[in-house]
This record gives sequence, structure tokens and C-alpha cells, in this order.
Amino acid sequence: METTTSAAGHERRSQARKATASGWIGSALEYYDFFIYAQAAALIFPQLFFPSGNPKIAIVASLATYGVGYVARPIGAVVLGHWGDTHGRKNVLLVCMFLMGFSTMAVGFLPTYHSVGLLAPTLLVVLRLIQGFAVAGEISGASSMILEHAPFGRRGYYASFTLQGVQAGQILAAAVFLPLAYFMDESSFNSWGWRIPFLLSAVVLIAGYIIRREVHETPAFTKEDASGNVPRSPIVDAFRYNWRDMVRVILCSLMNVIPVVATIFGAAYAVQASYGIGFSKSVYLWIPVIGNIVAVLVIPYVGNLSDRIGRRLPIVVGALGAGLLSFGYLYAISIRNVPLAIVMSVLMWGIIYQGYNAIFPSFYPELFPTRSRVSAMAIGQNIGTTITALLPALFAYVAPPGSTNVPLIIGTITFAITIVAAVTAWTARENYRVKLSDLGEPNAVPIDKASYDRMRAETMAETKKALA
Repeated sequence: METTTSAAGHERRSQARKATASGWIGSALEYYDFFIYAQAAALIFPQLFFPSGNPKIAIVASLATYGVGYVARPIGAVVLGHWGDTHGRKNVLLVCMFLMGFSTMAVGFLPTYHSVGLLAPTLLVVLRLIQGFAVAGEISGASSMILEHAPFGRRGYYASFTLQGVQAGQILAAAVFLPLAYFMDESSFNSWGWRIPFLLSAVVLIAGYIIRREVHETPAFTKEDASGNVPRSPIVDAFRYNWRDMVRVILCSLMNVIPVVATIFGAAYAVQASYGIGFSKSVYLWIPVIGNIVAVLVIPYVGNLSDRIGRRLPIVVGALGAGLLSFGYLYAISIRNVPLAIVMSVLMWGIIYQGYNAIFPSFYPELFPTRSRVSAMAIGQNIGTTITALLPALFAYVAPPGSTNVPLIIGTITFAITIVAAVTAWTARENYRVKLSDLGEPNAVPIDKASYDRMRAETMAETKKALA
């Protein structure tokens, strides 16, 4: 009996590690695809896919295609969220990965505006819509899978690796662009060099499939499926019983304004000649890279902290702090101070923002029950991020090339948005001490702090013993 129990415990720990690794690597690979597009939209697409007569229109249009990907997200959230709650977390993650991989590769084969005219931006928009549709189920599916595999008392720590993977994907995206932008002359890079990162998605696709096929379906979903409790329409259930928390997720997801400022508008402001700042592409690309490297190191510590003190306080501190630091980051770019821009990026994006970023993969799914968890989180998060993804074009419109006080204008909008997210997070229930089976229930009672700390310590001791 003891041997059977020990074997079962070992299998649970093994699957938790595999689920975490799958979520990490899958998110890294999928967001590599997503962010190479973001980098290209800010750095080179204005010259390649849009008329060159008016630089302002070209920049706004190119950044708008970045936002278009988010327009498809709510649709993808509905479809893929339904799939994840009715067919399982593992299945929806495989679907997301294949859609993302093929649409990203296709961007690498597109003709430019100078070759085919308006057909080029049209095809670009279509592929961006597919990308947005695909990525809509990634974070909610991966977060739910890891959360449902994670041992009690460690959900925040394990789930944080989903976002560590996202940050790693951004590092990989920039790391591919960096040597190309640095070693290639500008004409070659604009002619064919920019296509290489997109075509490398073939490797991404193969690697992601090999890793994700090894993970079992989560016990929580398997139990729901075996008992016949999987709803025919989890989306209806989500809106009927959990709409208040879905609204909370929408408003908290407005925190996506920070990566928008750091990696999208910031890139256009720093690099595009019409703004007159004059950062080189290769120099600017290092700014978000360094911030993301720091984020990768910080995320698991913040996730672990949330298992000790709860989710809400770190989110509030992260939201307000990152919003304030956005003023300093944009100011550093405006005065052409590269070292200061790097320092502000590290503080805003690499450290303070992780108070939110590392925790929402556990904070959001803990608001919802198993039967509708993927749908509710996916719909709420993707509506929120869709709103913020329209901001790059808005920023370029309210603070176009030639504007004065760009840091003040954009920083004020950013800080106001982060205040909304912080207040919303504080109104949510604190669920870190609630059992997995009770999550999403309005009358769920958390385990008392002393018992929780004891159970968490036992879990950590078992994990440490297993790894010894």
C-alpha cells in the first residue's frame, strides 16, 4: 500500500513537472511567433507593406495591423475556450500551436507592397487575424493545465512558469532579430533578412509538438469528464455564473498596456526616423531583451511569494509601480539616453511589472470552476488585451511624429489604465488558500492560514526529497 501511494505521489509530481515544462516551452515557442511579428510591425513593416509617401500613415497603419491580431482574440477565446473545457486542456494547446506556427511561417513568404500593392497588407492582416485567433487559447489553456496539475500551496509558483515562457519567447524573438539587424546591411535586411525569423517557425512547430504530446490530461478535467459534468456550453455557464469575475479579468488585463509601451510604441518612438530620436534597430532591440532577461529571473520568485502572501497585493503594487515608471522609460528615450532607457526598462518591465505578470496565470484561473475555467479566463483576458492592443495606433495618433511632450501624454494614459487594473484586482476574492475543487464557488471557504502553511511546507519537503 505504501509503495502504491509512493508511486502515485511520484507520478503526480512527474506530471506536474511535465505540465509546467510543456506550458513554459509551449508559451515560449508560441509567443516567439507572436512577438517577431510585433518587432517587425514596429521596425520594418511600415516601409515594406504600406505606401511610403506619408511616414505617419505608414507607422499608424503598421501598428494597427499589430492590433488587428488582438481583434481576433475574443473570437478565438470563445472557440478555443469551448474546446479546452469540452475536449481537454492538452488538445486545445496542440490546436493553438499548429495554427500559430503555420500562420507565422506564411508571413515569411508574403510579397511586399512594392510588388503587389494593396494585396500585401491585405494578406498580412489575414495572417495576423489567424495568429490572434490561435494565441487566444494559449495562456488560459496552459495556465489551467499547470494549475490543475500543481500541488496544493504551490499553484502560484508553478503557474508563473507560463509567463516565464512568454518572456523567454520575447527574448528569443529579439535574439533572432538582433544578429540579423546588426550583421546585415539595411537593404539586405529589408529585402529578405526579415523573413528568416518567420520561416524558423517550422522548427518551433516541430519542437512544440514533441514536448506537448508527452503531457497527460489534468486530473481535474478527467474527473469532470468521467462524472459527466462537462457542460455542453461552458461559455453559457461562464456568463451565467461568473460574469462578475470575467469583468474583473477584462479590467485587470488592461495591464497589457505596459508591454505595449515597452515593446511596441517604445520601439516605434525610438527607431522610426520620423520621430527624430534616432536609436539604431540593433541598439533598441537590446532594451526589451535585457528587461525580459531580468523578468525571466524574477518571475518564479514572485510566483512563490504569491503562494505565501496571496495574489492581490503583488498585483496592485506591480500595476501602480509599472504605470509610474512608464513616464521615466519614455523620457529616457526622448532624451536619447540609452543607458537610462535600459535601466528604466529593467525596473518597469523586468521587475515591477512582474508583480502582475507572474501572478495572473494563477490569479485568473483561480476565479473560475473547472467546468468553465478555460473559457471564462480566455474570454475575459482576450477582451482586455484586445482593448490595449489598439493602443499603439492610438498612441501614434495622439502623439505622432513631431509632437512635443510624448512621454507625458503616453505616460499619463498608461498610468490611468494601470490604476483601473489595480483597483479591480483589489476587489477580487483571495483564492490562494482555496482547494482546487472549490475554486469558482461563491461560498468557498479558504483553509486557515496555519493549516495552509503546514500543508505547503509538507508539499515543498516532498518535492525537495524527490529531487534529492
